[in-house]
Amino acid sequence: MTAPAPAARRFAALRNPDCRPYLFGAALSMMADNVEHVITYWVLWQKFHSEALAGFQVISHWVPFLLFSVWFGGLADRYDCRRVIQAAQALFMLVSLLWGVLFVTDSLQIWQACVLLVLHGMAGSLWGPGEQLMLHDFVGDQDLVSAVRLNATFRSLGVLFGPAVGSALLLWLGPTAGIFANIAFYLPLTLFLFRTRFTGHTRHGAPTGPRVGLLDTVKVLRRVAGDHTLISMIILAGLASFFVGTAMQATMPTFAEDLSPGSADVYGILLFAAGAGGVVGGLLLEATGWMRPTVRWAVVTTLIYGASSGLFAVAGHLWLAVILLFIGGVASLAAMSIGQTVTQLLAPPAERGRVIGVYNVSSAGLRAGSGLTVGVLGQAIGVHWSLGLSSAALCAGTALAALYTRRGRRVPGTA
Repeated sequence: MTAPAPAARRFAALRNPDCRPYLFGAALSMMADNVEHVITYWVLWQKFHSEALAGFQVISHWVPFLLFSVWFGGLADRYDCRRVIQAAQALFMLVSLLWGVLFVTDSLQIWQACVLLVLHGMAGSLWGPGEQLMLHDFVGDQDLVSAVRLNATFRSLGVLFGPAVGSALLLWLGPTAGIFANIAFYLPLTLFLFRTRFTGHTRHGAPTGPRVGLLDTVKVLRRVAGDHTLISMIILAGLASFFVGTAMQATMPTFAEDLSPGSADVYGILLFAAGAGGVVGGLLLEATGWMRPTVRWAVVTTLIYGASSGLFAVAGHLWLAVILLFIGGVASLAAMSIGQTVTQLLAPPAERGRVIGVYNVSSAGLRAGSGLTVGVLGQAIGVHWSLGLSSAALCAGTALAALYTRRGRRVPGTA
């Protein structure tokens, strides 16, 4: 007999006085992350006009998730997650400060930019596992669905408003003053973590677990390999990241040009549609409680994401493309929040950080591969064909993952 997945109260995480300020602080930090991208990417292009550096910007952001997520998950298991997250926020702020110093002294070189881009990516990967443990600690199993979904929604808000705020800072303050001002957006979350009593471990005892090395991802996978449900969540996240990931955003200018030649406004409309889908979808799902954290819904939402991405690749009308991007944004957020929730519920408490780290390797680290499946392949056959074929591969892989799960034993904690 399997236990049903816990049904969360509507907007339960926002009603929780400990979790609520974390959600708002995380949204501001995610916005600051994207503001930094807007400012630094603009400066780097203006100074160096290097396509290779532009490609490295994407790689440097996601490869740290691929290499370090399990190790950082081990840190979250062993230490106070408040301090782990504060270390990540401090690294974010240090990188912004160093960008500003290099801007004001006009001494920026390509190697310095590469180092700062890698450090920024490492800060994001360090933040991830500790954040998920803190959410679980704030609300417990019963309201974890709400906490993960709302956290993803608030992060989507940060992603949505980051480009707008970054552009405004560039226009009003310039890149140097703007990057210095951006440091302030990291402070609310950093200061809140000094105030909260939750450590990421208060509900499950003191931090535990052996030391984890940089190459221990395979060892963690072996320990949880018998849980087909947990492995399927990791596989589904990796499929979506590898085959579509962030490459669609990088190739969006091409789609915008094909839909409306010479119109710069269309590019912004397409990006806004995808981001708005994540925000509106997260709020609607939280308000209705329609999707519970089950394998079935994880498969369905991943299939919808793949299908909508494939149809977008061949859409010949602007508003059809906008609708498909919006649907894809909703499906992507739903699939991600379901995967994160199921992973946390099934992970052994003593190894939750490391298992989340493995999940982050798949869900975030493999996004670097989407540059190959959509971007590089697009150079050879065109981005419409490359995105269409990649989306078809995502749907096929999702169907195989569903079969893999059905053949495995059912695990308590999922419907």
